[in-house]
Amino acid sequence: MNRAPHAQEKETLLEVRDLSIAFASGRSLLMAVDRVGLHVATGETLALLGESGCGKSATALALLRLLPAAGRIVGGQVSFAGRDLLALPETEMRGVRGGGMAMIFQEPATSLNPVLTIGHQVAEVLVRHLGLAGSEARARAFELLTAVGIADAARRLDEYPFQLSGGMKQRVMIAVALAANPRLLIADEPTTALDVTMQAQILELLRRLQVERAMGMLLITHDLGVVAQLATRVGVMYAGEIVEEAPRDSFFSSPRHPYTQKLFAALPDLARRGGRLETIPGQVPPLSGMPAGCRFAARCAHAWQHCREEAPDWRLVGPAHRVRCHLVDGLAAQIGGAASPVASAPAGSSPPAPSVLSVTDLCVHFPIRRGVLQRTVGHVRAVDGVSLELARGQTLALVGESGCGKTTVGKAVLQLLPVAGGSVRLLGEELGACSRAALRQLRRRMQMIFQDPFASLNPRLAVGEIIGEGMRALGTTVDRRHEAAAIAAVLQQVGLDPAAAERYPHEFSGGQRQRIAIARALAVQPDLVICDEPTSALDVSVQAQILNLLASLQVELGLAYLFITHNFAVVDHLADLVAVMYLGRIVEQGTVDEVLRSPQHPYTWALLSAVPSLRLEEQPEFVRLPGEIPSPANPPAGCHFHPRCRQAMVTCGARYPQKTALSGTHSVSCHLYP
Repeated sequence: MNRAPHAQEKETLLEVRDLSIAFASGRSLLMAVDRVGLHVATGETLALLGESGCGKSATALALLRLLPAAGRIVGGQVSFAGRDLLALPETEMRGVRGGGMAMIFQEPATSLNPVLTIGHQVAEVLVRHLGLAGSEARARAFELLTAVGIADAARRLDEYPFQLSGGMKQRVMIAVALAANPRLLIADEPTTALDVTMQAQILELLRRLQVERAMGMLLITHDLGVVAQLATRVGVMYAGEIVEEAPRDSFFSSPRHPYTQKLFAALPDLARRGGRLETIPGQVPPLSGMPAGCRFAARCAHAWQHCREEAPDWRLVGPAHRVRCHLVDGLAAQIGGAASPVASAPAGSSPPAPSVLSVTDLCVHFPIRRGVLQRTVGHVRAVDGVSLELARGQTLALVGESGCGKTTVGKAVLQLLPVAGGSVRLLGEELGACSRAALRQLRRRMQMIFQDPFASLNPRLAVGEIIGEGMRALGTTVDRRHEAAAIAAVLQQVGLDPAAAERYPHEFSGGQRQRIAIARALAVQPDLVICDEPTSALDVSVQAQILNLLASLQVELGLAYLFITHNFAVVDHLADLVAVMYLGRIVEQGTVDEVLRSPQHPYTWALLSAVPSLRLEEQPEFVRLPGEIPSPANPPAGCHFHPRCRQAMVTCGARYPQKTALSGTHSVSCHLYP
């Protein structure tokens, strides 16, 4: 396959030509990657972008010859530093892995060995590739952990993965990958599910290390913000093919393939609030049913008969910018502006909605027990005096770093965790004072959508049984005949065929499973729905479908949402109110415009500075927070944030600040506002 020309030629580290990968299914082979070509030079980053199931990770694993047992490389050539990797014997290939090419896997928690110390796992690479051992290997491991920004690296060498936070585990994975000084780094979704500050730190770290070492990088992601931060060039992958390739600037200024344009239109943007997001109808075609012509034709609004009959060839549309599309010559770029407006009443045009949820000084403290008699020696103050107010038809977003207590608040509101103090009132009823029978009656008024729908849906029950189980338990149906009709109705309400009731969770895609979780929550006709990161691991196209669904259901049913997330673009698109949480307490609260457009607390500034922008000329200056979020078992004296705050004063370490009202809806807890 011919390469797109470079403006400036560098040494090519990786050259992939016509790579084809298939997976064995019975006696047949199903093509997952079809004649893919790409190249990466020293010091540059190629971002491979696309939905789940498009073949990105399979391509990366094939480069290292780490495909699962069913995977087969059925054609093509992979050249790394002048060596044909597909022709190397396994003994020589082991030297390339880690020594020449290294990979940061998507999930560090499952990639690190849970029974080996961090130091042992880093030293394994040093022993294998650099011949270091003993104290020399330990000293080098210490240097690597320090280089990737892990504080107190000497102590961490003797700790195990479970003792580290998600961000620290990701840093350890980077240290392991860089231990043998590889020339090419493959990063597979290196920031998925990390909060914005940790994501920004990881991206900053990768940029710095790449410059210092002149590494090439192959970045696999579905996050356009990460692409804007790191990429030199971008390749868009769909159904096993690369359909567009361009330098980063021209990719963001003028994407040409209809699929790329749809990905942009589906993305919530901090600068574009409201409206229904564009969605991509249908799904990525299965391996067993790849179409003959353009593989995107079935989902493309511009497709015509020729698209369905003949696969398009590459067309050059700009300097080093090429695309596979029959319509590219007459297809104008259509970024943004595609969202249709949402019908909403102007501010102040109607009386305030009645309160659904009122939380006052909520505390959740977990006892710390030690000794043979398990005496209580302290408490983990996971939630320490949180107050929230949520009206019917409103969305309150609860944001903050991982470990700050957001999910604990949601579970405590539902009385799924013991409450140490404070008040939770639902529709005027004090939940803490309710008997078990009375609380059971109120449970149908409040429901939760969990972060991982696959883990929260019973794999042994059909979808209809999953939904009906809650309806029967909470007494919302009288007999099975009415129950079947109600299940069919709620499945239609969330955009699923009623026939889905007979299928099992594993038969659905991630987005469809999230719709099932939403249907289960809605089946008992709640007034309050707590959404715990419902879109964190979804592609932007599926995320757009879920956000549109939640918005339309809220208008239709008058639902109140407590939306727990670290995605500020989603907050800006969906929420009415925002509460910023740090170490168990609310530090700033107000409307979306007040908090996101005019943040007042230094912690809120830091969070917003970490949000990557799709506008390359508007990348915010990242306010790097020193250290990590302290332990809620031993919070700092005074303002909990002051050890990490650039504007901390003597008063900040002496006492916790009182809440200051900046307007009727905007408040902040900070000594900068006496």
